[in-house]
Amino acid sequence: MYAHFFKRIIDFLIALVVLLFISPVLLIITILLYVFNEGAGAFFLQERPGLHGKIFKIIKFKTMNERRDASGKLLPDVQRITKFGRFVRNTSLDELPQLINVLKGDMALIGPRPLLVKYLSLYSKEQMRRHDVRPGISGWAQCQGRNSLSWTDKFALDVWYVDHISLMTDLKVIFVTMKKVLFREDINTSDASATVTMEEFNGYN
Repeated sequence: MYAHFFKRIIDFLIALVVLLFISPVLLIITILLYVFNEGAGAFFLQERPGLHGKIFKIIKFKTMNERRDASGKLLPDVQRITKFGRFVRNTSLDELPQLINVLKGDMALIGPRPLLVKYLSLYSKEQMRRHDVRPGISGWAQCQGRNSLSWTDKFALDVWYVDHISLMTDLKVIFVTMKKVLFREDINTSDASATVTMEEFNGYN
């Protein structure tokens, strides 16, 4: 009953209340990002697979400018992320606009993280089950290890969540996620690029 009915209602109400409460903060971040991104905009939209693999556009704060080299090609991510953008990324503030995705029904507060569309053809049948529920702003895998986990472990944890959705599990994920964000636990920051991108999934790792 919770997974098929109450979860969506609770997600909608919480997302609405939080968005109204933090709207002044979101406005300030938007203005600062627009300035630091040198007019490149404050929001990043990208297609991601959602429930049953249906494609939607995820909304995040944009943390990079659009500087290019002499040939017109975008510079590497690590050279384009701004100081304020790095702060927004490291504090997970870039995830806040996804509350709009929750209101729209594209996402849930808790669920497997929505990954790149190009990964769809690489999943095994078991891994594809992560799309049996709405993707989340945070999830069981992030609760267990965030960026320190291998792709194989992340997908196994995502499928575990699909089979064990409950109010108590979601509350635990929310509590642990807040703790990890506040204390920056399980984040790979061994080099400058670690805060920008994560290793791509190739179907094996």
